[in-house]
Amino acid sequence: MVRAAVVVTNPCAPDPRVLRHARWLSECGFSVTVHAFDRGETHPLSENHHGVRIMRYRLGQHRYGGSYATYRGIRAFQRQVLRTLHHEPPALVYCHDADTLRIGVDLARRFGTPYVFDMHDLQHTWALHIRPKSLVRKQVASGMRRRMLKRAKGASAIITTSLAGERYVHPGFVEWLKCQGLVSTCVENRPLPPFAQEKSPPKDGWTVGYTGRIRDVEPFELLLQSIALLPEHDRPSVLIAGDGVAAQKVTQKVEEATEQGLLHATISGAFDRKSLMDHLSKVDVMYAMYPDSRLNILQGALPVKMFDAASAGIPSVVNEGCLMGDVVTVEGLGLAVKYGDIQALADALLACKDRVVMLQSTGEQERERWMEAMDTVLKSVQ
Repeated sequence: MVRAAVVVTNPCAPDPRVLRHARWLSECGFSVTVHAFDRGETHPLSENHHGVRIMRYRLGQHRYGGSYATYRGIRAFQRQVLRTLHHEPPALVYCHDADTLRIGVDLARRFGTPYVFDMHDLQHTWALHIRPKSLVRKQVASGMRRRMLKRAKGASAIITTSLAGERYVHPGFVEWLKCQGLVSTCVENRPLPPFAQEKSPPKDGWTVGYTGRIRDVEPFELLLQSIALLPEHDRPSVLIAGDGVAAQKVTQKVEEATEQGLLHATISGAFDRKSLMDHLSKVDVMYAMYPDSRLNILQGALPVKMFDAASAGIPSVVNEGCLMGDVVTVEGLGLAVKYGDIQALADALLACKDRVVMLQSTGEQERERWMEAMDTVLKSVQ
């Protein structure tokens, strides 16, 4: 059986997009191994997911973020994966995000192996998030951007997550890449069935939920401030599921608000598909707002939680002035508000409480787009 190597710099525990595309490769007849970086050293070294092998690398504990220590950890992971793949080169390398492209380029140069670039977001913008005005970080981000574009030009196919097209005002990643002279195909992170049970309008209390990486404290501070503006009898509970570099600080903020009697909140850590379904069954409104300093959001990122929520009938409140706001507005999936306007946020959360939405376009259509984008590559290696 023809082998394909999928590479990602998180532990893939789980990463829905990575596993979805790996399964599609497997269904096309490939023997697929996901090479994943277990930064926290907390997951099984080897795991099978619907016929896809997940092989995790432990190289000491490394945190997420835009620090030099993060960079060193990723470099160590890249070197270890290359040693593995040099020993037994695959027929195809599938690179998730820019920090794995070095592996694809190396295998292409040494063995003529084609590689695919699946761009989830604009990785170079992460270097600017901590100190966006830093000249040093601007230089680092510029270098990362140049390397990514140079390496992407050698990819046999480029797949990314967002497209404005003719429907939306603000650009997506397809448009961003086009401005750099690169052609790509959009495959959105829309879920596949089975979906969570559809939301019913709440009869008594209601709940605002959040799922995913917890990278920033500020959005949760804004959420708590907006809830405080609501009349006490209209205040929701808060249910947060996820982990990340800011999880501890966010937990502390939420616990303080709970002790003050502002709200009732529950926070849990990382989740799998089953626990996500359970989480969504308890949520009435999904909170999906991000700081304006996250440039990848302003330039076209679409949060997975928005689509997961809509698949269960749950509306989302998101940032206005960017593509996610356009999608929510045009498709009727919730409301978009200006980031930092806590009164508008409070009003939007309350307005969404009783709404039930419908996700009309799901992952089945995205699979067709992926197959079309991958057709030439797959034929060349099988």
